[in-house]
Amino acid sequence: MGRPEFSPRGGGGFRGGRGGDRGGFRGGRVGDRAGGFRGGRGGGDRGGFRGFGDRGGYGDRGGYGDRGGRGSPRGGRGSPRGRGSPRGGRGGGMRGGKTVIVEPHRYEGVFIVKGKEDALATKNMVVGESVYGEKRVSVDDGTGAIEYRVWNPFRSKLAASMMGGLDNIHIKPGSKLLYLGAASGTTVSHCSDLVGPEGIVYAVEFSHRSGRDLLNVAKKRPNIVPIVEDARHPHKYRMLVGKNLTLFWLVFVFQGDNQGILGMVDVIFSDVAQPDQARIVALNAHNFLKNGGHAVISIKANCIDSTAEPEAVFAGEVNKLKEEKFKPREQVTLEPYERDHAVVVAEYRPKGKK
Repeated sequence: MGRPEFSPRGGGGFRGGRGGDRGGFRGGRVGDRAGGFRGGRGGGDRGGFRGFGDRGGYGDRGGYGDRGGRGSPRGGRGSPRGRGSPRGGRGGGMRGGKTVIVEPHRYEGVFIVKGKEDALATKNMVVGESVYGEKRVSVDDGTGAIEYRVWNPFRSKLAASMMGGLDNIHIKPGSKLLYLGAASGTTVSHCSDLVGPEGIVYAVEFSHRSGRDLLNVAKKRPNIVPIVEDARHPHKYRMLVGKNLTLFWLVFVFQGDNQGILGMVDVIFSDVAQPDQARIVALNAHNFLKNGGHAVISIKANCIDSTAEPEAVFAGEVNKLKEEKFKPREQVTLEPYERDHAVVVAEYRPKGKK
């Protein structure tokens, strides 16, 4: 911390060094720039009382103003809205070209971007657009540039389960996916990339606020059908798709002769974080999931029973699924990406061996 010294501008008072509060009394004339407390760069509020003149008092740069210095809530280096901010805007592109290597992952439709640190990615269905500020990578394969979107496992439980070593997510190009708990569409957008133009994602979200963001994502991605409804009542949206002529057309283009308006889906992904999640998944499976289809369920232990050990909660949910004609196939925890979470993959009404 700098050595305090007498202010050369005041009639007395301390002016503190740079490392500290940069102020104490700043003293001075009683007129237009009278002193008072003037905190400084190291402090954060950029000024306490700055005097009673026409520039002092409680203005937005003096007094109790909230224009902090470095590290303060409203900006400066290291603050949430300053440099290095996590708020990504439209998302920047990573350096691409021939130096970047993108390899297919063992999950069909997923890719690995090789770099200083390898990252999961999906092929961008809407070139030039980021959904949640994620990085984009463009690679020239000789025939033209192909754009990939980096898939952050800290923002997506499905990506975290892949990083955790899940053997098969059962979502691939051409799949028909029912996504429960779509939120703002972060993971849904990657599923849209993954299933491609021949697949379809029915995204169910109960919150109207998140539903608005989901609708904006779906406007640019014709293979997403947003459904703002409670996943506990699948009968409410079984015919919902048929009432919208545009979506009705989409369903029959992609679904062909499958049963019902919504038809039968290949996979259900659930991230609803509710105590009765197993029941919610089962209700939707009975209505929409084909025999031999799969459910991929993200389980948050604290949402089901915060007093029990996570392993006991996971085992209890697996037993509930067994009672609903599911056969568990895999289970992985999501450490270090999510605490006390697990993803369970179960097959619905498995077909007998011939």
